[in-house]
Amino acid sequence: MSAGAAAEPAAAIEATALRKRFGSHEALAGVDLRVAAGEVVGLLGPNGAGKSTFVKLACGLARPTSGTVRVFGEDPRSSVARARIGYLAELFRFPAHLRSDELLRDHQVLAGSEGDLAERDDLLARVGLDDAPTRRRRIGEYSKGMQQRLGIAQALVGSPGLVLLDEPTSALDPSSRLDVRTVIEGLRASGTAVLLNSHLLGEVERVCDRVAIIRRGVLVAEGGVHDLDAASGTVSIETDAGTVTHRGVDRDAVAELVAGHVAAGRRVYRVEAVGSALEQAYLEAVGEDRG
Repeated sequence: MSAGAAAEPAAAIEATALRKRFGSHEALAGVDLRVAAGEVVGLLGPNGAGKSTFVKLACGLARPTSGTVRVFGEDPRSSVARARIGYLAELFRFPAHLRSDELLRDHQVLAGSEGDLAERDDLLARVGLDDAPTRRRRIGEYSKGMQQRLGIAQALVGSPGLVLLDEPTSALDPSSRLDVRTVIEGLRASGTAVLLNSHLLGEVERVCDRVAIIRRGVLVAEGGVHDLDAASGTVSIETDAGTVTHRGVDRDAVAELVAGHVAAGRRVYRVEAVGSALEQAYLEAVGEDRG
């Protein structure tokens, strides 16, 4: 780097050769992953692949067996890094006797924002829990979806530079998922990095810039959402003789299939990939590990 040149800003997450072992089980086996500031990255993989372990290491709730992970250049267990992290765990429990304002106030105190009422109003509005009757209810009276949205609100307390969301839309209806997508898009626009751990490929495809696919603790695929093309997929071709489904087809073969139908004297009305490119790439990457 030349003298006087500006240093490259530290990544929101920088994991290098990251390993985590629980007894004889290796949950992560040398993962390298970078999440830039303002980037939304989807972390994908079957159950037990190591996704939640990665998230816990990135927010300082666990210590690596070897390798390193840094948050904005700092150890995620440090107070400096933790002040810049917002986290929603997959399986969380909030005190049932509290109201939403009280819960957020407690998290504000922990984050050092001293219980700012304007911030609470803003956060509850962003997740659709700001009406007066809802704010009067205790959390124990909330539906699972309402608690999930409140969990997202608490993850945003203190305007963190990095937000880690572990299955944030798992209990939400389509309307609430749209609200969450809007929140994530707003975070990206404000320069906040998001690591989204989700099984819902459609949600990931809608909001993420990149995806990283983990299988058995190993990063097996990484790239832009629309750049991860599977080597083969399933194509449906509708003709005047009916609809035919072709499996195990790569891109180059699609034109040949259509030409074959035309050569046979059939009119082709529609050619459609069955499942998104991301879905096909995911299934190809994880193989038989789809649990």
